[in-house]
Amino acid sequence: MPEVIEFQGKDVEQALKNASDTLNIPKSKIKHEVIAYGSTGIFGLVGVKKAKIKVFVQKKNVENQQRKEPEPAETQAKKNDFKEKEKTTDAEQSEVGLPVDEASIAYGKQALETIVTSISEEADIRCEQEKGKLIYRISGGKSGVLIGKRGQTLEAIQYLLEKMVNKKSDNRIRVLVDVEGYLAKRKSNLQQMAMRMAEKAKRTKKPVTIGQMNSHDRRIVHIQLKDEKGVRTQSLGDGYYRKLMIFPKRQGFRKKKTSNSQ
Repeated sequence: MPEVIEFQGKDVEQALKNASDTLNIPKSKIKHEVIAYGSTGIFGLVGVKKAKIKVFVQKKNVENQQRKEPEPAETQAKKNDFKEKEKTTDAEQSEVGLPVDEASIAYGKQALETIVTSISEEADIRCEQEKGKLIYRISGGKSGVLIGKRGQTLEAIQYLLEKMVNKKSDNRIRVLVDVEGYLAKRKSNLQQMAMRMAEKAKRTKKPVTIGQMNSHDRRIVHIQLKDEKGVRTQSLGDGYYRKLMIFPKRQGFRKKKTSNSQ
């Protein structure tokens, strides 16, 4: 009786490659049965499902492979998948200066046009680079609908686009989407709010929390208060949205002199 081992991958081909690498058997000689073909989901981001296969191998092949002490198939598959994911850091106070290749720029514009067209017609899109960032500027069309209440629709579009662009790139690329100069207004409002919250932290001598913010908005606050005396900033939490805390810096104190009465 042959042994049955399951392997996963982003598609059947990747699952077969994982099986081939793990068992040291050419793909053409692997006897397998497809359990699930997998799904790329929406834009390759939402609803993604891995392909899964059953591989039938002779016991002697399994025993020979066990002598080499290989990593489990699931671990190997996870490593392969991990390599395909973007590497992110919370370097919110620094700017990325790597140039962006033309293929990524063109892909991002095409993807954004697909999204925007489904929401608003007659919108024009142009792209520019600024310190390694890709900024897609949208003009015309239904700007209010594209921005949404408190910029939520625009933020969702930007989040999706950044994920899509980075899935096609080896380097981490920051992507911004602007509609009719909204980002400049948003930046100004955030800077003013940051100063008000900093003054409150200094006045009350207690930390102040600024809701849950995306990385772009947090970066604006961090930079605005970087040289502000008497406070420091810190992001708390995990994921795309995090809380930003403004802490009052502790002031030094002098020890009181004591005198001994005779």
